[in-house]
Amino acid sequence: MAKLEPGGREGVLSLVSLPRISLSPFKELARRTALALLILMLNTFIVWLDRDAYIDNTAGDGVQLLDALYYSTVTMTTTGYGDITPVAAHARLMNVLVVTPLRIGFLVLLVGTTIEVLTKEGSRSIADLFWRRKMRNHVVVIGYGTKGRSAVNTLRRQGESPEKILVIDQHASAVADANFDGLAAFQGDATRRELLRRAEISKAKQVIISLDRDDTAILTTLTVRQLNPTAGVVVAVREHENVPLVRQSGASSVVTSSETVGRLLGLSALGPELGTIMQDMLTGAEGLEVHQRLAEPHEAGQPPSAVQGERVIGIIRNGTLRRFYDQTAARVEIGDELIVVRRAQPPVRDAKHILGAFNPDS
Repeated sequence: MAKLEPGGREGVLSLVSLPRISLSPFKELARRTALALLILMLNTFIVWLDRDAYIDNTAGDGVQLLDALYYSTVTMTTTGYGDITPVAAHARLMNVLVVTPLRIGFLVLLVGTTIEVLTKEGSRSIADLFWRRKMRNHVVVIGYGTKGRSAVNTLRRQGESPEKILVIDQHASAVADANFDGLAAFQGDATRRELLRRAEISKAKQVIISLDRDDTAILTTLTVRQLNPTAGVVVAVREHENVPLVRQSGASSVVTSSETVGRLLGLSALGPELGTIMQDMLTGAEGLEVHQRLAEPHEAGQPPSAVQGERVIGIIRNGTLRRFYDQTAARVEIGDELIVVRRAQPPVRDAKHILGAFNPDS
């Protein structure tokens, strides 16, 4: 996986990392440089071993090791000054059969490396440009650890396209994991505005912040809200005492991870089966799951209990949540969004994810 420039470093333009599998550019450059030097040294060794078959037209003396290196250099680069030339027949034959193929291989390696670097950088810039132009109403997940990955998996199980999910993380390994999972990603500090602008944060419909530190989460929330006043911002914090600060920073919803885990522990202690049901609904992919969907036309006018195959636990009407026991939620209306508990749907892996890439230059 190619390593990206950290987006938080000033003066460095961070490009989106699209799913692909490739070697590190530094390792590839080092490999090609070593191969070019090997070709040069091999040619030098061949000339020096057969030095008596060559003549130095300028100095008039024999060909030394430095002369062999010089001859190999000007020969490999096709400069060919003609001051050192093979005079024996077998030396000229050796030039035709051995040195010339080495020269061609050297030039192919040199030109190929240059073209490939230019092509890769150009195609990456073009891919980044096209990606940013088409990215609208997407979901930005800041932090691709255990919480962030679980949030992405839930979004995908609920039908969110992987092409509409973007990951931002400071660690190259997390970016590599996101690419492997079929997601575009940026590496860098999400508190920096320039990186968030590159991620088209102003056009995102949802932002999920799942960082390890609460203070970083608060600063990131402030920055995100300044760039996008309308997106839904969901933030995970460790400590409950930081919830008011996160809400004041602009979070639409705050999840306290430590308190949630503690509540599950308490429910499991009261009744293992109760804890099992709660975990069942939270984990998804098996057993029960919580889902939100639009009401079907044939469901309009019916009580929530009449919905087949699902249990309605809430209705969202005109942006207001009405729980199942609310008198105003006695009937389903057209345009309602239903929050239901249903049998978990098996995860669907799209063809692009199976192939492991939607990268234009992969």
